[in-house]
Amino acid sequence: MVAKTAEGGALPHIPAVPEACEPRAIHPERVTRGRALLLGDESYVALAETFRSLADSSRARIIHSLAEQELCVCDLAAVVGMSEPAVSQHLRMLRNLRIVRPRREGKVVYYSLDDAHIRVLLSVSLSHLGHTPGA
Repeated sequence: MVAKTAEGGALPHIPAVPEACEPRAIHPERVTRGRALLLGDESYVALAETFRSLADSSRARIIHSLAEQELCVCDLAAVVGMSEPAVSQHLRMLRNLRIVRPRREGKVVYYSLDDAHIRVLLSVSLSHLGHTPGA
């Protein structure tokens, strides 16, 4: 396939991008299996919210800070270099998404990652950042 100009002339030095499926063909058995493997929409909404929480660099720093130790808001604010009210706002969102959990000790509330799944998600994501294409 040769790339063409708007007038129909060939552009020999620009390689053409092949179509996604050439020739176009639907494989019914694969489509049926693919649809059967899909989860309910609510699962994908929750998944997107989880990733959206990590899409903010401040929240990512908070989550990374909590991966090794539980911290109170004051300590967490000092670690990530943010104000305590800002950290509290981020923690509220992360708590609602079940990414972090609070633990009260007297008047102090300590935060930690909700479970090992969050730690694994963080670890895999950070590992992916170090991955070089072709390696």
